[in-house]
Amino acid sequence: MKRSLDWRNLQFFLAVARSGSLSEAGRLLGVDHATVGRHIVSLETSIGKTLFERHLRGYALTRYGQDLLTTAEAMDREATQVAQATNPAHGLTGIVRINALEGFANFFLASRIGPLMTDNPALTIEILTIQQIVALSRRHADIAITVMPSVDDRFVCEKLTPYYLRVYATRAYLDREKTIRRLDDFSSHLFAGYVDEMIFMRELDYLGHLGVSRKMVRIQNSSVQAQMEAACSGLCMAVLPTFVAATRPELIAVLPHQVRLERHYWLITRAEEQKTARIEQVCSFIRNEVQNSETLFAL
Repeated sequence: MKRSLDWRNLQFFLAVARSGSLSEAGRLLGVDHATVGRHIVSLETSIGKTLFERHLRGYALTRYGQDLLTTAEAMDREATQVAQATNPAHGLTGIVRINALEGFANFFLASRIGPLMTDNPALTIEILTIQQIVALSRRHADIAITVMPSVDDRFVCEKLTPYYLRVYATRAYLDREKTIRRLDDFSSHLFAGYVDEMIFMRELDYLGHLGVSRKMVRIQNSSVQAQMEAACSGLCMAVLPTFVAATRPELIAVLPHQVRLERHYWLITRAEEQKTARIEQVCSFIRNEVQNSETLFAL
């Protein structure tokens, strides 16, 4: 090592490692991307190692970068704990990034996050609502809420809650199209659903579970809300979480006594960060909100 490490450089390193880009790291830290780049160059010069591989999609950690990340994150946890111990009234500090499926994020968590922010004025919550799971192992998120537990022992997985899905359509659609009396009748109806390539886990293949041919899923997109809007327009039907469909009174459950799919939301964190104050408290907040809304998920 050519000279001692600068903690400020390590903070920039952590931001790039977690976000994967100079511009995103700069946004998180409140500086421009050129400033971030200078700190990364300074850090790499100080230790004489290349920490990132630069490519078109962003910055990826090298083997040396992965090794340094473990140390830097431990230092960051210690610094956060010291700050909170010396000024507990200030609450949690820093950024917690949550990767959650769109239904949970947009139709549940986003509207309930307010009290957490009020109690912790120095805390920033980032919620990613994408259909592919952001790899926790790559530090792109701190918490994941998904429908499938990880089998990797580096992660801690716990069930949050079961939830249910039904087939929905408008009265106008049902009056206009062929009568549906049994499951087999779905085969002649138009559906909105996920883009084929985005069904990256079997738990999201709701229509396949019902035996609906993919050729009838002619309105494909990556958004639960877009699927719901297509159904609300009277154009087609869609399989939706019941707590999501409950926000649109024009939707009617089709064959409600025959179709009720059950899935589970899982809360996933990295094992080494489970006891980090901000991660632990945000997870506790999510658990409590889910518990208090038990009847919503049981619709």
